[in-house]
Amino acid sequence: MAGVETSEDAQAGGRGGRSSLAGNATDKALNLLEAAVAPGYPHRLGEVAAAAGVPKASAHRILNNLVATSFLASDGTGGYGPGPRLRALAARVTQGCEEDQVMRAELEVLGRRVGTTVHLGVRTGDAATCLIKVASPKPVQTSSRVGMQLALHATSIGKCILSGLGDDELADLTGRVGLAARTEHTITDLGALRTELARVRAQGFAVDEEENEIGVRCVGAPVRNAKGAVIGGVSVSAITYLESRETLLGWTDLVRATADSLHGLLG
Repeated sequence: MAGVETSEDAQAGGRGGRSSLAGNATDKALNLLEAAVAPGYPHRLGEVAAAAGVPKASAHRILNNLVATSFLASDGTGGYGPGPRLRALAARVTQGCEEDQVMRAELEVLGRRVGTTVHLGVRTGDAATCLIKVASPKPVQTSSRVGMQLALHATSIGKCILSGLGDDELADLTGRVGLAARTEHTITDLGALRTELARVRAQGFAVDEEENEIGVRCVGAPVRNAKGAVIGGVSVSAITYLESRETLLGWTDLVRATADSLHGLLG
């Protein structure tokens, strides 16, 4: 019932996770939609509710509405994935979009110049999402894919995004999601992360030293919206045994120039 907090709602809010910050009805529906179409779908109710931070009772009701309006589809066994209306909307957004064509063209130029994998990622809630990947021409590839979510504290794109936050925003975000160790090199201490982000701001780029994936090193630069706020990043990823750290850092100016060329194209 609208305006009534169920026991499940109260318990979820009391856990101090994302559920306590799920927001109004629109926020909840969008969070659930995003969680339901994350890579690996179909996703079951509990998984979607947990990822969106929405109590299961509320999530079930909203998901049913999204299925009824064709934004989501149910597989008949309790799993959810993108529906025909959402697929059509995605096609309308991407088909013939001049901004997307410009961004891909810029990333492809960078990819040809460095000869390795290039990514564009943007912040989506408490993570970043890979929007465009230009694959390396080399036979050995990174495991990344378009649509993959990236940990903000463990990737060069993520660090670029975090570098645009104030101290309170950073504390709130890390308090919600934590600083999980992706590898033995991941920064898991908030103080150390703050020091790292100060370095990112000063030098204008971020480095992922095998912090997200062993054997992969990345350098990234921030992408800003029309108002100048950091909303994402461009990165170059290299397999450590194919490219030295010095070679990767030698591409920094190219990465920053590409990121600057995308200024304002994402909003």
